[in-house]
Amino acid sequence: MRNYEFTVIFDANEEKMKEGLAFVVAQLEKAGCQISKQEDLGVKTLAYQINKQDKGHYVYFELSCDPSSIQPLNRIFQLSTLVLKFLFVNPEK
Repeated sequence: MRNYEFTVIFDANEEKMKEGLAFVVAQLEKAGCQISKQEDLGVKTLAYQINKQDKGHYVYFELSCDPSSIQPLNRIFQLSTLVLKFLFVNPEK
């Protein structure tokens, strides 16, 4: 198990954000990730438009999971319409 920092950007709409957050948490738990911290960073203006959106709702996670589960999660989140952008970072490197 490795520690990761994971930031995800959802649509600024509250209902879509809640739906996306539930989806992301379910996928992380399904992959065997243990979430140690979840912080809602709120709505922020994006540096550039993503899917014609000017604002996004940021959520930050600290989690630990098996490194082999990161690649499948990347694919799932790339294909999801609920997630605008996301980034996994290994803080130990």
